[in-house]
Amino acid sequence: MQRHRALFTVLALVLIGSLVVTIVRAAETPHRGGVLLAAIGADAPSLDPHQEQTFATIELVAPLYSTLLQIDPLQYPKIIGDVATEWKIAPDGLAYTFKLHQGIRFHDGSPLTAADVKATYDKVVFPPEGVRSIRKNAYTAIGSIEAPDSSTVVFKLKFPSASLLANLASPWNVIYPKKYLDKDPNYFKTNIVGSGPFKFKNYTRGSSFEGERNPDYFVKDRPYLDGYKFFISPETSVRAAALRSGRAFIEFRTMPGAEVDAIRKQLGSKIVVQETPGTGLFGIAINNTVKPFTDVRVRKALTLAFDRYTASRVLYPLASLRDVGGLMRPGTEWATSEAELQRLPGFGRDMEKNRAEARRLLAEAGYPNGFKLILKNRNVKVPYQDFAVFAIQEWRKIGVEAEHRPLETAAWFADGRDTGSFELIISGTFNYIDDPDLFLQRYTTGDPSNWGRFSDPRIDDLFSRQTRALDPSERKRHINEIEKIVLDNAYYIPGLWWRRAVVHWAKVKNYVAPPNHFSNQKLQDVWLAED
Repeated sequence: MQRHRALFTVLALVLIGSLVVTIVRAAETPHRGGVLLAAIGADAPSLDPHQEQTFATIELVAPLYSTLLQIDPLQYPKIIGDVATEWKIAPDGLAYTFKLHQGIRFHDGSPLTAADVKATYDKVVFPPEGVRSIRKNAYTAIGSIEAPDSSTVVFKLKFPSASLLANLASPWNVIYPKKYLDKDPNYFKTNIVGSGPFKFKNYTRGSSFEGERNPDYFVKDRPYLDGYKFFISPETSVRAAALRSGRAFIEFRTMPGAEVDAIRKQLGSKIVVQETPGTGLFGIAINNTVKPFTDVRVRKALTLAFDRYTASRVLYPLASLRDVGGLMRPGTEWATSEAELQRLPGFGRDMEKNRAEARRLLAEAGYPNGFKLILKNRNVKVPYQDFAVFAIQEWRKIGVEAEHRPLETAAWFADGRDTGSFELIISGTFNYIDDPDLFLQRYTTGDPSNWGRFSDPRIDDLFSRQTRALDPSERKRHINEIEKIVLDNAYYIPGLWWRRAVVHWAKVKNYVAPPNHFSNQKLQDVWLAED
């Protein structure tokens, strides 16, 4: 029992203390009114955050919804309530009980109750046939969800989990009205009924998305804004021009260094740049079911040929990709040390040696003169297309010729995630916190994010072990072993970890950029200063 109490104390300290992002600002009185204009680099494949994993969905719809818990908008990664007012964890760690705000209403006027929270999490944790749940493997500890009364939700666990509280603060787990889920669990792929600070106003696919102030929002005096509007364009130059002209006040995702410098030079003190590390790894998924990529020698040759250290220098100013690391973010408590990492395929610094070994492996696999492949990608320049161009140049040095095929976002997800219709595809992994359950579930058998479609029982077993491990040192051993298996077998090619540079006009107030573009997107605390 003491062990479980210690676990949750440690978890709270880690969450609150590991990274606190603050902005020192003079006391200002928030100004009400105005519409926040934002640029975004892709259109949403669907509007259901439970079934999607892209900024193109969550940035558009997060302001329209509430969640059970949330990451504090001003103190990442501190966990605070949203719909929940308080919660209690049983001494044995096997029950989490949440009390809900009274009087919350969905935008259709119906009350939000515990039944809606239960229905929402049943959809995420126990999805019905034909419903995709991107993050269900992060909730394997949950055995059942109960709603004993209209204001109480209880999660019953099969085993204690070190990550569950943080995973219940996911911005993706927006609360839906039960009555719509009962009729069609896929209803929210194309419809919106939330209880958030803003209400849906208009959506022109491929062009713009708008929300307007919810006058009945349950948080007193919020939101400050009258509304928000996103302009959609996959072209970095178009979005940068919108920022320079004032047609957009902010891009939440990132701007590459060259564009940041140009905007700073033109606008000076009129703009603010918030720079943070990013909880996102860009890499390449290899279809392990398609020849010749069923051969570990071929996969290993491709990762050996990729010079991550040169990529860091070249791609950071162009594409915001900088940090060399494995499957967990470098510098965090779960990351493999640099010395250990350099012993794994593709992370050694001697590129001549790496390329020689890559050529040897290809010859041994029957490709002494290399071969041709097709590399599919998302039609978003930063960082997808810049990253792909660098990879193609690297593979050419070992005789591998890659044809680059960018796809519109929905088609990219369809080919990569949904059907496996690819040989290689650019595929990043982004999460709202540095949690091993979230970052490593994609390497387990059958996970929706396992685009490479590989299966290794050792990884499945180690993933289960790490999610149950209450001792951090034991958990780290399991995590590092997963990483070693993935990299030794080149099931996936990790590239570089992302850095985030959020450019916004100085009149955008009270927005604190976390290390990802998923958290702090509800906009309830953001306000616009008068020009």
